[in-house]
Amino acid sequence: MRLISVALLALMAAAPVWAEVKGDPAAGKVKAYTCTGCHGITGYRNVYPHFHVPRIAGQNYEYLVAALKAYEAGTRKHSTMVAQAQSLSEQDIADIAAYLANTTNP
Repeated sequence: MRLISVALLALMAAAPVWAEVKGDPAAGKVKAYTCTGCHGITGYRNVYPHFHVPRIAGQNYEYLVAALKAYEAGTRKHSTMVAQAQSLSEQDIADIAAYLANTTNP
């Protein structure tokens, strides 16, 4: 019985590690408003540095979360995206990713 109790306690302690923040698409729709200024325009090219801005609606949830976290950490480089991502909470990122992953036209 003691072994079962210890195992159960260990599982409960590890639960937060397994917990994944899931986003709320409705909240994400409001939070993603700024994103649509660049990513919601088909064929948009920004001025500096000059490159094609991808449409992100319908993109994979996990990819969106990973990309925003990489910008937040500075391992993905783009000054505007780094600033945007650093202003978001973990829940904001999850909400935005949930909304964008579940829409085709923000």
